[in-house]
Amino acid sequence: MSAAITTPAVPHDGLFGGARYRAMFAVSLSVLLSTLDYAVVNVALPSIARDIHTSASNSIWVVNAYQLASVISLLPLAAAGDRLGHGRLCRIGLVLFIIASVLCAISRSLPELAAARALQGFGGACIMSVNAALVRFIYPARQLGRGIALNGLVVALGVALGPTVAAGVLSVAHWPWLFFINLPLGGAALFFAVTALPKTPLSGGAFDWISTGLIALAFGALIIGGDSFAHLGGALSACALLLAGAVALAVLVQRQLGRADPLLPVDLLARPGFRAAFLTGFLGFVASNFFIISMPFNLANVLHRSAVATGLLITPWPVAIVAVAPFVGRLTDRYPAALLSTIGLCLTGAGFLALRLLPAAPTDFDICWRIACAGAGFGLFQPPNNKALITTAPLHRTGSASGMISVARLLGQTVGGMLVALTLGLVVHGGTATCLALGSATAFLAAGVSASRLRRR
Repeated sequence: MSAAITTPAVPHDGLFGGARYRAMFAVSLSVLLSTLDYAVVNVALPSIARDIHTSASNSIWVVNAYQLASVISLLPLAAAGDRLGHGRLCRIGLVLFIIASVLCAISRSLPELAAARALQGFGGACIMSVNAALVRFIYPARQLGRGIALNGLVVALGVALGPTVAAGVLSVAHWPWLFFINLPLGGAALFFAVTALPKTPLSGGAFDWISTGLIALAFGALIIGGDSFAHLGGALSACALLLAGAVALAVLVQRQLGRADPLLPVDLLARPGFRAAFLTGFLGFVASNFFIISMPFNLANVLHRSAVATGLLITPWPVAIVAVAPFVGRLTDRYPAALLSTIGLCLTGAGFLALRLLPAAPTDFDICWRIACAGAGFGLFQPPNNKALITTAPLHRTGSASGMISVARLLGQTVGGMLVALTLGLVVHGGTATCLALGSATAFLAAGVSASRLRRR
């Protein structure tokens, strides 16, 4: 059982003036560091594989190690944030991230680099598990939507800028510098995190190590087994892993029932509003990865665009997200999250459907406006849905709610990537068009889940 709050709480109406700006800058810089580094490595994989003498397929573990460590540690770290303090856990994450970046840069073999990337993913999870919780204590309640929108904008910027930053660094330096550049950025983030982040209430109670192990087993086995199945690997081993993950998840859920502060927040998922917001977020990111992963192949292999043109033609997606962010923040504080998220996901689904129905020889403008429509819808959907996840949880469960925002994103991206791999493997001709159709269908499904909250209202 959780003890009562043992430290003075930050006033519920947040910080003001320069204190708010400095604290939000600390959160934004920390989030940018985590999301940017995840994105830049994808571009450098061929160079990394060549230098550490490994195959292209094995080099994927440079990415997978980061993502797997993040997914399996997010929920335990979110619970730890409630006990240690959200600001303190963010600072711990920054220190680990900086150390891991140095280890990544000096690694000379795949096991070394994968282990360093796993540590980096753990540090990133420390940051991402508490960032939304910190925003809740930084912004007044009436302006929380603006803070959530700004936080979502930084996440989108990190993912969008990753390939550009990687290309710029690799044009003048070797791949280890992709990790060395984290040192000044991480140092600045750590300085502001130490000096500006607010103190937040602490919850008591012993940490549940058994449930932590079950979370690692459940998520790890399900993700690795699902990835093997999606890539048409060994069916027997994939099924065994999926079965082990499902059993571990069932045991975990049973263990968490009735607990006051469960690591897997079954108490929050029992709330209809929270459950609908989580499922909406998960499906939204599944839909986005159908587009993000398959569209470059569509542009290059089907529409015969060059590598440079492919990069430029996808740019309207992040640009549209950034463009709508200032308006979404204000709208989120005035209108129901269910309404805004539903409209946004319908726009995203319509954009993906329009891409699926492109003419045989489209102009660049034909492609760009469709991608911009989908991106604007995605930018409209995220902040209000994230705000709903945060505000439907009790104040003392803010850390767990914050962790679930990142879990929805990472699980959605992971499952989306698996489904893209499975689709491209099964559909020999027209696989990318099928991915866009499935992305559209998934976005509309997410809109339907979001709209169910309107009926309850």
